Amino acid sequence: MPEPSPVPVSTRVIQLAIGAGLVQAVHTAARFGVADELAAGPRPVDELAAAVGADGPALYRLMRALATAEVFEELDGRRFALAPLGDLLRTGVPGSIRDWALAVGRPLYRDAWTRLPDSVRTGEPAFEALHGRTMFEHFGHNPGDARAFDAMMAASAARLVAPVVRAYNFGHSGTVVDVGGGSGALLSAILTANPGVRGVLYDLPHVVAAAEPPLVEQGLDGRCRCVGGDFFDSVPSGGDVYLLANVIHDWDDDRAARILANCRAAMRGGGRVVLAEWVLPDESDGDGSALAAWTDLTMLVMTPGGRQRTRPDFEGLLGRAGLRLSRVVPAEGECVLLEAVPSAP
Repeated sequence: MPEPSPVPVSTRVIQLAIGAGLVQAVHTAARFGVADELAAGPRPVDELAAAVGADGPALYRLMRALATAEVFEELDGRRFALAPLGDLLRTGVPGSIRDWALAVGRPLYRDAWTRLPDSVRTGEPAFEALHGRTMFEHFGHNPGDARAFDAMMAASAARLVAPVVRAYNFGHSGTVVDVGGGSGALLSAILTANPGVRGVLYDLPHVVAAAEPPLVEQGLDGRCRCVGGDFFDSVPSGGDVYLLANVIHDWDDDRAARILANCRAAMRGGGRVVLAEWVLPDESDGDGSALAAWTDLTMLVMTPGGRQRTRPDFEGLLGRAGLRLSRVVPAEGECVLLEAVPSAP
């Protein structure tokens, strides 16, 4: 059997240029719940269309295109099955990215990315130029976007849960303060895996209010406090570990250093800060992580000065906060844990 012809370079460039269409195609498949409908096995497209409330020929064109991206598999008779990528668009499965797909296809994100040339020219966030306020200020006026963002962040935290819990020994941590901990999924897993540890979930008041009932249902309320506040002002005192998972990358150096300094001021003697981040390579590290590089570009578009950082960047940032990097712990899925302790006086 002859080898398939290589894809022409021009076709590859065209595929890259129409990538925005792929984002919207994945978003649309997630909105219609197609992957959930295919969970039990292959189905004809007309049957799928009736189940999800779509036009049959139009749904076929969508799924045929997504089959070329290995999201679905097209079978004989216009039947489709889930491919491994599409399986992660199902609701509630481990590693699901359905909430990511639902969020990034919203106008909130799509419209900001159309201003990427402005961000590249000015170095300023496209989101703020488009909407007249930062992304986080926008959420206070747009609850639908805020809910989509919170769900996406919960999915992000869920992806970090197993790698962080397996990679770092929290067993002798006393009290772990999860700063900007969102839904509490990561802190819940840490407490479940380490029965002798107590926790504090710290985030904005409306965020921790939504996170508290699930923690109670899991029977963790006796070991975990939910505290609302602003980490630019202060963080809860008396912790042994201050955990920040994908928090620092949202902010410029000045604001990131302020958050870290607040953790430094609040910790007990012998305490430490642990950052879970996707770390960019420095010049000596080679090509590095594609995930970190694309996340860094997203930070340019969406956040007020946020960015991914290299290890030397983190060392400088920690130094400004009275901390020093003590060790780096690799985790699964490109995540890196950076442990920091107070600098010598």
